[in-house]
Amino acid sequence: MSPALEFKIANLPDSPGCYLMKSEGEIIYVGKAKNLKNRVSQYFHWSAQHSPKVRAMVAKIDDFDIMLVDGELEAFTLECNLIKLHMPHYNIRLKDDKAYPYIRVDLQEPFPRVDLARRQEKDGAKYFGPYQGATVVREVLDVVRMVFPIRTCRRAIDPGKPGRPCVHAQIGQCPAPCAGKVSEAEYRATISQVIDFLNGKYAPVLDALKAKMAEAAAGMNYERAAVYRDRIRAVEAVMQKQKAISTAQADQDIIAAMPHEADAMVQLMFVRSGRMIGSERFTLEGAGDEPMGEVLTQFMLQYYGPEITPPNEILLSAAPPEHDVIEQLLSEQHGRRTYILAPRRGEKLKLVNMALKNLRDEAHKVDRRNATSRARTIGALEELQQVLGLPALPRRIEGYDISNTQGALSVASEVVMVDGVSANREYRHYRIKTVEGANDFASMYEVITRRLSHGLDELEERRAQGLDPEGGKFSWLPDLILVDGGRGQLAAAMEAMEGQGLNIPMIGLAKRIEEIVLPGQEESILLDRHSNALHLIQRVRDESHRFAIIHHRALRSRASIASKLDGIPGVGEKRRRAILKHFKTVEALKAASLDDIRAVPGLPENVAAAVYRFVCETQAPVEDGENTKDKGGT
Repeated sequence: MSPALEFKIANLPDSPGCYLMKSEGEIIYVGKAKNLKNRVSQYFHWSAQHSPKVRAMVAKIDDFDIMLVDGELEAFTLECNLIKLHMPHYNIRLKDDKAYPYIRVDLQEPFPRVDLARRQEKDGAKYFGPYQGATVVREVLDVVRMVFPIRTCRRAIDPGKPGRPCVHAQIGQCPAPCAGKVSEAEYRATISQVIDFLNGKYAPVLDALKAKMAEAAAGMNYERAAVYRDRIRAVEAVMQKQKAISTAQADQDIIAAMPHEADAMVQLMFVRSGRMIGSERFTLEGAGDEPMGEVLTQFMLQYYGPEITPPNEILLSAAPPEHDVIEQLLSEQHGRRTYILAPRRGEKLKLVNMALKNLRDEAHKVDRRNATSRARTIGALEELQQVLGLPALPRRIEGYDISNTQGALSVASEVVMVDGVSANREYRHYRIKTVEGANDFASMYEVITRRLSHGLDELEERRAQGLDPEGGKFSWLPDLILVDGGRGQLAAAMEAMEGQGLNIPMIGLAKRIEEIVLPGQEESILLDRHSNALHLIQRVRDESHRFAIIHHRALRSRASIASKLDGIPGVGEKRRRAILKHFKTVEALKAASLDDIRAVPGLPENVAAAVYRFVCETQAPVEDGENTKDKGGT
């Protein structure tokens, strides 16, 4: 501990406030305390009670700042704001597992619309949900628009300049605020009813619809009565999809938390007017070893805010340590009393147990997904290591393939998998430079030689500079090389590798019966078609083949365009090169405007116009996935 840090610890005040732990100038933790002197000092006195996470954090602290406040409530508020602002690494951080859709009503507009929103934003609008998928949201929106006449268009409304009403207004689905046929106050009254409906208060809507249906039927206006009947059925259909769980017509949020590996999982269930209207699941990173009461505290402080108003009652699976302060804070923030309960018996405990049951089910699914993912990646690598008798796990596998058209425009691809997962940024293209004609063996020899020689040169440079080889473009050499082809391609690749003085395990994968070809051996290895190791090397082989073909198609297209450019009056070899150099890719040239082509250096106005006419006349669809950029190719 530095003298400066010791001095700051010795001079801490006996006052409430927040503290910001720092490492090399970065804020890594934010905390609050009733007494800063006692709380902060505890971190720097060794204690067996410190969790591994706290010990790791304290080892990195080289400075801290404090912010004094008047009381515990202010400390809570400040801590919450600081965590949201800085997102420190060692604080419990809220991470949403899935982006559920919402219904959004922007009450800041004079004539608000009701729309689907993919995520909640801090934009002052009111959000309802989340819903289990966009289909459910659209069903609810269809019912809302059937029952309540509200606008759906994005047209700017100027009360001083009424416009012509659209067809929605003509059939009674919109009150036509654009045409000045409804006042802002009248429209707001309708939106207020929509908000009550979205909050689960269906009874007033149903009562009103039934009364209108009876009135229309009594007046023998049966067509109108049928319209109201359809609306009633639509509302009842929405109600039936939401589970009735309470007879008290209560508005509640049920929040349960449980540890799962290094993180904590949180289940939030929404009850409005006694009906379950949705649920959402979150992950709090690095909070698996924290008390669940503290996890729930941090969740509530980060989740609720100006856009997300808590209901009157929040039910928790564990009691928060600062119950009274949190309750007061949420009540003051939202201008109404909010009760926080951790029930021990009765119907409310059943609701909490329901949320916990959902969490346990999700944890089981996550474990199964992780097990499947591991079997396809690390498990497959372990199997491959055993099958091939490799001295170490082949963490980095590189796959190579050659592509050409009757020997023209020959290219090679290099694809990479690290720990069983495609490392797209490591992919490379190579233009074959020394081989004439269709000679896959010589082409394979060239590309392996070039890749490994670049790797050895860069590896030597990085070692001299004390840098990690894994950080370079070529210096991280493969643990296993996979060649797309049989013994001929494999022999050429082996010769190239040995020529560089290396001894890297190498195999080929022949497509005929998916046999693994080994260097210098007549017998091949046939794996079970359900083998994860076989699926892994098939993915490498197929990816290298796909990547080579994509680049080759792009080169053919570029060459075709280049040859046709020569036929344009005024475009010779020099100007053709300037055009292709300026646009870099065929797609960019095809998408270019006349002004874009005029910007090519050295291109006269009349020639630019001729090139533009040529581009317009020769527009052709670009094949899916093509990319003419040479990703690091040499």
